[in-house]
Amino acid sequence: LSTVTVFLSTLTPKFYFALTVTSSFISGLIFVFEWWHFRKYGTSFIEQVSVSHLRPLIGGVENSPPAPVAFSANSGENETSRQNMPECKVWRNPLNLFRGAEYSRYMWVTGKEPLTYYDMNLSAQDHQNFFTCDMDALRPSDTVMQKAWRERNPQARIKAAYQALELNNDCATAYVLLAEEEATTIVDAEKYFKQALKAGETIYRKSQNCHSQSPQHEAQLRRDTNVLVYVKRRLAMCARKLGRIREAVKMMRDLMKEFPLLSMLNIHENLLEALLELQAYADVQAVLAKYDDISLPKSAAICYTAALLKARAVSERFSPETASKRGLSTAEINAVEAIHRAVEFNPHVPKYLLEMKSLVLPPEHILKRGDSEAVAYAFFHLQHWKRIEGALNLLHCTWEGTFRMIPYPLEKGHLFYPYPSCTETADRELLPTFHEVSVYPQKELPFFIHFTAGLCSFSAMLALLTHQFPELMVIFAKA
Repeated sequence: LSTVTVFLSTLTPKFYFALTVTSSFISGLIFVFEWWHFRKYGTSFIEQVSVSHLRPLIGGVENSPPAPVAFSANSGENETSRQNMPECKVWRNPLNLFRGAEYSRYMWVTGKEPLTYYDMNLSAQDHQNFFTCDMDALRPSDTVMQKAWRERNPQARIKAAYQALELNNDCATAYVLLAEEEATTIVDAEKYFKQALKAGETIYRKSQNCHSQSPQHEAQLRRDTNVLVYVKRRLAMCARKLGRIREAVKMMRDLMKEFPLLSMLNIHENLLEALLELQAYADVQAVLAKYDDISLPKSAAICYTAALLKARAVSERFSPETASKRGLSTAEINAVEAIHRAVEFNPHVPKYLLEMKSLVLPPEHILKRGDSEAVAYAFFHLQHWKRIEGALNLLHCTWEGTFRMIPYPLEKGHLFYPYPSCTETADRELLPTFHEVSVYPQKELPFFIHFTAGLCSFSAMLALLTHQFPELMVIFAKA
């Protein structure tokens, strides 16, 4: 300190100004290099050097936490996913709520519209594809319902449904619309769906008898099948919401067995959630064994449920301090790998499960790997993670390690195909405006980038003050 004091006392204004300019220039170069390294490799150069080279010199290896375990993905899965999965495809939410009994009630209480126009427009297109066909012109009630699905005003749709029932008291799609939009409770919705089921089964049997007569009759059978499957699925969801979980599970299993080719409806995700509520973990594992396959598209429900089951085996006794001393056991490595796999598939989910970010009602459509899918998953599955002691603690300790493992920038995938670049735009269309959309990749800046930026700014300010007030700054430096 005395040497520095003697040195400062000998400074002239010009020399002090040159010193501050030089230090400002050097710190600026460090900041630029640190920023470039972060943008290119996703890590801080200073932090990387200190962890890799300095920590061993000061004996920090023994006490450091275990490094994230790399999850060796099957290359066949990666390649199959690249070929089978489009970059950004919007899917219908398998666990979407009821408009009248749930979405509308939320709007009445809060005054906020939970569904976006884009989301509802996609639903209108789905209804027209699922519930209409060219043969509708032969049945006046179906002709009315064709117009009803195109209506944008909810009251106009409900009015059209009643008109269709006046023409034909067995119009299944009219009951479907009333169950979805007019019923203000799940009990009322279930009553309408039971009427729709009775009418739908009658129409379905008639279509089966004549479906081979022409392509038009084939299309009619396809439409009546869609109606029947939709009604049975919603009845199972009503039973789940009303607490009759075993009944709901049986209905879902029967539906999947009766219509195995309609796997694109993702009924297995409804089944997974219901089985988790029953805590039937062996049955959950059996469903995962069938649907968590290389050739099938993944979802947050599949990846995070697989992680939850692995975490369940070790979470109760897991301790970061103990693990850092003795290392991870085989079961803990499997759990950490499963969490890393799930986080890479959808990096938005952990903040909702850890309640670092507030939830909203899930939209009717989701974007896989997007914030909309994360909201839809966490809305129903947060309770299942809370039920397993220590599962959220294990997730909290390990999920951020995923981002250090994924190649950066994300042109390459690690376990899955590269993260889609259009998810933020699509999520903003699907999620309500009052929700803060989660964005990824958006890595938080490391400490050393903030540090070098502050150092550069401070040095530049000193150089400027020295240029403007040279004598005063030299006196200040000597003091």
